[in-house]
Amino acid sequence: MDFTNPSLLLSIFLLLLPSLISSQICQRNCGKETLKYPFGSGPGCGDPRFQPHVTCSNQKLTFTTHTGSYPITSIDYTNQIIHISDPTMSTCSCTVPSKGFGLNWDAPFTFADSTIFALVDCSMNSSSICQSNGYDDGSNSNSKLLCDQETPICSLLYSCRPISTTINLPISTCCVYTPVNLGPAFEMDLQKLQCPSYTGFYNFNDQEMDPEKWNYGIALKYKFSVTNDYPGSCDACERSHGVCGYGGTYNSFICNCPNGINTTADCFFISSYNNGFRNGKRNYIVPNLWSIEAYLLFRSFFGKLFST
Repeated sequence: MDFTNPSLLLSIFLLLLPSLISSQICQRNCGKETLKYPFGSGPGCGDPRFQPHVTCSNQKLTFTTHTGSYPITSIDYTNQIIHISDPTMSTCSCTVPSKGFGLNWDAPFTFADSTIFALVDCSMNSSSICQSNGYDDGSNSNSKLLCDQETPICSLLYSCRPISTTINLPISTCCVYTPVNLGPAFEMDLQKLQCPSYTGFYNFNDQEMDPEKWNYGIALKYKFSVTNDYPGSCDACERSHGVCGYGGTYNSFICNCPNGINTTADCFFISSYNNGFRNGKRNYIVPNLWSIEAYLLFRSFFGKLFST
């Protein structure tokens, strides 16, 4: 066998590489939660736009904004919605002080239509809850409430003992916060609103009249892109048992395969290499830490072979 033939050596290297690299860097799960595009288990996995906001650490999936980090309780991939919980959010079981909640302006998320926020124990003297709407003659007659005090939701929340004992009527009240996406700042500033706490829920659970049965938390909607189309390259990668990721200077798409190798197309790259082209497009191997180590091992092995 001619070990000086470069083509032969490369073929042997490609055949040996899967046995040298055995672990898939991008994982398919974080704890009990299944991970699918656009989310990933770490840097280089999923969509780079989502990586700063949704992370997996110690098998726990977390959503992070400038107001804090929040556990992700579930992901609805069909409707493209994640559900998060806020430990400082009041519920029908308990009331706790909170600083509020906000979204980063550049985050690829918006509030799902099902999310409802209610401010708890707000000062009746708070002028921040009223926003001027058009001409203000000083009588405040043209003001528009940012907080809806007439909704039956607050009346139902009053049936929760922790909330009813917190509300100091008539000097404080509960109201439903109405600005879409928390207004232009994407933030609920409770200190400015003079409300020490808030609650949020996204599902009545078919029990509209029983707040103890509601699903408390925040539902956030996400989009894949401006057109919200699922990337075809990622679909092909997942059908070949790969995990979608990114790499390089420009965060270009890569497919992380079960044997740990990254390609620019799908995980059929070895057969694609042997057949020359697959579907008219050559697949390329993208070097990563593991493939570099394998290459060094390969070079060391054959270097010794050539020297003998």
